[in-house]
Amino acid sequence: MVAGPKYCGIILAAGESSRMGRDKALLSYPSQSLSSNSSETFLSATIRLFMGHCDLVLVVAGKNKHLLAPIAGAHGGSLVVNPSPERGQFSSLQTGLRHALDRGYDNTFITLVDRPPLRAETLWTLKSAFQEATSANKWAVIPEYQGKHGHPILAGREMIEAFLTAPETGNAREVEHANQNTIEYLAVDDPLVSVNVDTPEQYASLLTKSHLFTL
Repeated sequence: MVAGPKYCGIILAAGESSRMGRDKALLSYPSQSLSSNSSETFLSATIRLFMGHCDLVLVVAGKNKHLLAPIAGAHGGSLVVNPSPERGQFSSLQTGLRHALDRGYDNTFITLVDRPPLRAETLWTLKSAFQEATSANKWAVIPEYQGKHGHPILAGREMIEAFLTAPETGNAREVEHANQNTIEYLAVDDPLVSVNVDTPEQYASLLTKSHLFTL
């Protein structure tokens, strides 16, 4: 029997969360499926989602590694550290991708910790689309909702190499734009793919929409 492809989930969580005023990875996750006194966080919820679809989940931390390590360990994630998080988010992406390749993973889900975990069925849709897309020489699948691109990105080996060979001063968007013809943009019926939480106001607004969270 031929084994299916292996997937690695990468959660970028090394930022200082300066606009939020506290670490976004530690924000309480507002899922209806959890009790009101649950200690689930954005980070633990994302790990839990990825664990259902990935063989390995990497959490990229920075100076906050002491805060994130217990959560990652308790939920089956593996912590990796960006030694220079001040270089920005792209350096964390490259750190995570190098670790994924070193551990033998050519297919990676990539998301930001300030993106609320999307619906589990959406990940199945992405994986199915990715398998078809790679057969058509596509390098990645990116979900979109009502025309707005979102997360997670599901990247194959070619896209991973494109991210890793880009200058450290670059960013993921530049790499995506340079390789648009190799990306499958997939429309999904899941508003969570395009939601991000950077400020207390955005987080407060998110809490009023808990009906979206069925993880």
